[in-house]
Amino acid sequence: MIDKTFDHPRTEDIKPKAPVDIPKMDTAFTALGLSDALAFGVQEMGYVAPTPIQAQAIPVVLKGGDVIGSAQTGTGKTAAFALPIIQRLGGHGALRCLILEPTRELALQVEEAFQKFAKFTDLRVTIVYGGVGYGKQEDDLRRGMDILAATPGRLLDHLERGNLTLDQIDILVLDEVDRMLDMGFLPDVKRIVQKCPKARQTLFFTATLPPELAQLAGWALNNPVKVEIGRVRSPAETVSHAFYPVVASQKFELLELLMEKTDFKSVLIFTRTRMGADRIAARLERGGHTVGVMHSDRNQRERIEALAGFKSGKYEVLVATDIAARGLDIAGVSHVINYDVPENAEDYVHRIGRTGRANNTGDAFTLVTEDDVRDARSIERYMGVAVERKKIEGFPYIYSALFDQKILDEVVAAAAKPVSRLHRGVRR
Repeated sequence: MIDKTFDHPRTEDIKPKAPVDIPKMDTAFTALGLSDALAFGVQEMGYVAPTPIQAQAIPVVLKGGDVIGSAQTGTGKTAAFALPIIQRLGGHGALRCLILEPTRELALQVEEAFQKFAKFTDLRVTIVYGGVGYGKQEDDLRRGMDILAATPGRLLDHLERGNLTLDQIDILVLDEVDRMLDMGFLPDVKRIVQKCPKARQTLFFTATLPPELAQLAGWALNNPVKVEIGRVRSPAETVSHAFYPVVASQKFELLELLMEKTDFKSVLIFTRTRMGADRIAARLERGGHTVGVMHSDRNQRERIEALAGFKSGKYEVLVATDIAARGLDIAGVSHVINYDVPENAEDYVHRIGRTGRANNTGDAFTLVTEDDVRDARSIERYMGVAVERKKIEGFPYIYSALFDQKILDEVVAAAAKPVSRLHRGVRR
């Protein structure tokens, strides 16, 4: 059901006024070719030096080249394409830049970043996504914009309604494309690409490049430059992570003790299911924690409120499904706890990448039950490293027939063994 109670603020309501004078800048960002206005805006936001992906991508984008980009999470990817795009567009005109995102949260995040980076220009930025009414979005589209962030389904709705055209798109950004593949959006993405001019610049960002995406990139891009930073399969080096073996019946007790013994600023807890997220959040609230919840059964207003409350510090804990695992930039997350081991090893890297961002340090804990051992080993094989197993002294561990002390000892010892070895005594 569409939530009609929430409307995104209009562009002119949130866009700050540009200052009269922009000082002459001599920074690492101007050395990449960015203007004084953009370098000044970046400095105002507290950035001192470009990250590796920004240093590699910005000059290519400024020259109008197509890009296939891949980087570890938290490396400044959005700024790597947003800053040069803003410079290339110059001043206000027609809709010339479209950024496609797989989820509403990512679209909102990218739109917010463009608003901040473009604050000293007259460029207009807006957003369209599903789950809310059409009214304000139609008003913004009629008013005109230069940059549009959108989710595929709602963008196609607006195109079919005749609310906009993509005839003048100069720059198309396909972001988190592997996530769009996972969510079944590839047919919609292809329809949208076909509605854009063939003579355009295309920027393509993905964590992985399976055959379906390689084919899409070959069709949508023209002689792209590949920009790859770090190993895609590895978490950021600033994240310390560990597995905590425990039987399923004691998971929540161990979670409470971990939080009690941890000096945390903000904790992001991941579950596999929506019901599990609600249940854990309710129990944490009864224990005195302030908690936000984020999953697909929550309406858009609730999800935005939960994310905003977590970012502002209103909630010390955010419990979420994998809807929050990719791309969301939440500054200051000190700890990620995987209450449930993800079924897909790649999701583990994305989950724990919500901490340790922008060269800050972070910790990630994963509760591993007797049913999770094989998934845990799959994660290690995927990353090519062993993850340390830890126990908390004083916790009254119990062990089932499938997870007795002998097997627990084997699991704890696994960190010192070859990654390719499986524990044969444990069944799913």
